[in-house]
Amino acid sequence: MNDHWVEQAAALVAAGEPFAVVTVAEVTGHAPREAGAVMLVTVDGQVGTIGGGNLEHSAMLTARAALADRRPSPSLLTVRLDPRGGEHGVQCCGGRVVLLVQPVLPDRATIAVVGAGHVGWALVDVLRPLAVAVELVDSRAGRLAVRPARLPDQVATVRTRHLPAPETVVADLPPGALLVVLTHDHAEDLAVLDVALRRQAERGDLAFVGLIGSATKWGHFRRRLLEAGHDDAVLDTVTTPIGVPGVRAKDPAAIAIATAAQLLSVLPGA
Repeated sequence: MNDHWVEQAAALVAAGEPFAVVTVAEVTGHAPREAGAVMLVTVDGQVGTIGGGNLEHSAMLTARAALADRRPSPSLLTVRLDPRGGEHGVQCCGGRVVLLVQPVLPDRATIAVVGAGHVGWALVDVLRPLAVAVELVDSRAGRLAVRPARLPDQVATVRTRHLPAPETVVADLPPGALLVVLTHDHAEDLAVLDVALRRQAERGDLAFVGLIGSATKWGHFRRRLLEAGHDDAVLDTVTTPIGVPGVRAKDPAAIAIATAAQLLSVLPGA
């Protein structure tokens, strides 16, 4: 890697892109790189090298697992380079390498899109140029693989999550997150709302809870949620239908654009 890794890391921070700094902390015996060598690992790429092979691949997997789980604490990874090889190939240099893996998680708003249908994917595409962290959740694994994971001009980080019970994502959301509920199944919509509103009643820390649908749908949901023990005050925190007022078009792209505009009015710093 060149001597400008600090500048390259600063550019990633400025773009709001999570990454990990992987540093060769200690070398015993022979190894491809010396102590102090640095590699930056992003969700879908890398800058620089710490020696390739099993050593580098193991480091990338460790770094990306930390980024996926948004674990900010550093960790140490020890890799032995012997003829027995590793999970990702043989490196028989004979040495032992200790790597320091330091995740860097720039602060950015989280938008959870629950439902990877036509509107859900269209909303993700509209949000891609923004410095936000998008969580796209669906109970159907096949719906999460219908679009490219990243576009060339993308700024947002987009993570797809297959959750058979999509309401479980609510517990993982950081304070200030925005939640948009638009699954293919009204029973799933209701389950997600139930969990989200219980969190709102207890902590009140979701910045936005939105539900796609008509006034008739919301009337039915409201009765069910009242029966489940929610009060009117917390139900009034739900924004439905989603999207800025006045947009009458019902095609997915139009709904996505109107919803993104509504979310921008809530995003901090927007």
